[in-house]
Amino acid sequence: MAPRNKLKNLLPSIHFRRSGDRKKPGSPPGTVEHTGVRHMDNIKITVHDYSADHIEEISINEIQKAQQYLDTPSKTWVKVRGLHDTEKLKSIWDFFELHPLIQEDIVHTSQRPKVEVYDNCIFFVLRLLSYSNGGQKINSEQISIVLGKNYVLSFQETDNDHFKPVLDRLSIKASRVRQKGADYLTYALIDTIVDYYFNVIEYIGDDIEALEDELLKGPEDHLLQQTHKIRREIIFFRKSVWPLRDALNTAIRDESQFIDNSTKIFLRDVYDHIIQVIDNIENYRDMVLGLHDMYMSYVSNRMNEVMKVLTIIATIFIPLTFVAGVYGMNFDPETSPYNMPELSWYWGYPAAMGVMGVIAVIMIFYFKRKGWF
Repeated sequence: MAPRNKLKNLLPSIHFRRSGDRKKPGSPPGTVEHTGVRHMDNIKITVHDYSADHIEEISINEIQKAQQYLDTPSKTWVKVRGLHDTEKLKSIWDFFELHPLIQEDIVHTSQRPKVEVYDNCIFFVLRLLSYSNGGQKINSEQISIVLGKNYVLSFQETDNDHFKPVLDRLSIKASRVRQKGADYLTYALIDTIVDYYFNVIEYIGDDIEALEDELLKGPEDHLLQQTHKIRREIIFFRKSVWPLRDALNTAIRDESQFIDNSTKIFLRDVYDHIIQVIDNIENYRDMVLGLHDMYMSYVSNRMNEVMKVLTIIATIFIPLTFVAGVYGMNFDPETSPYNMPELSWYWGYPAAMGVMGVIAVIMIFYFKRKGWF
């Protein structure tokens, strides 16, 4: 992907969450209160029930309609889009007997990535980062995944179909996701989220290359602002990825009845991908710091050039000022015991100007030989 040229118009932006997006201080644990942005008018619930021999997809209004699928040996994926209607979400949580702390974390959309193990499920919190508007904006969305026995619940803030690649794999009868259990589906969802990170890394890399090209042309004022903007995005990206590394490591290392050992091999592959993303983030952070130093060096060098020119001009005029000052003392030759013959000489003025000109030329020639300009 080629670097973009109009850097100041195409650099992406992130909407950072503010303190008002959190629950009120002193609220009891398990307080269910949506703290994010309402992206949808109504919550959508989609059930994907599948096994090696069949797959079925239905949209439902009440979670009780999913009971017929949960009572069978097949695997069931309940996908919930929209988190603003806490009453409707409460019916889903109660149906699956989710812990109050899980309920709280799902609707508090500023959670850090983590993995928590409960008696009846494993709870995953991840941040999905993606680009929109042709790479001009970074979207950050919290994805919550609950892995239970033969079922997976996923909760997301928007109606975006981020998991379409997983659905495409589910439609293939011979695919591994159809053959394996719900834990493998959870892996597939996490792997898809991590794959989005590589897209973000690619765009950030293009922005850094474009910024570097612009800096080589000259230190324009807007480039420093763009450098700080990319730096903030990298910091936000780093905060979204680093906790996931430790969380996945916990899921891989600890024994669990919900994750088979064969699936942990694939989770280790996701872990390796996260390490690659983190390495790229650290490299890009160093590059942005280097670009900032480059900008400041350009500005400093330009200031030094200006100061050098001014110093040379001032240095040339110092002896000229001295000569002009000597002949500006205006001593009267009739009353002074010391006579300045040049004051009454017919060619005194042009001779003084000529001497000053010769001094200036000699100094300029000397400065050039020294390589000072």
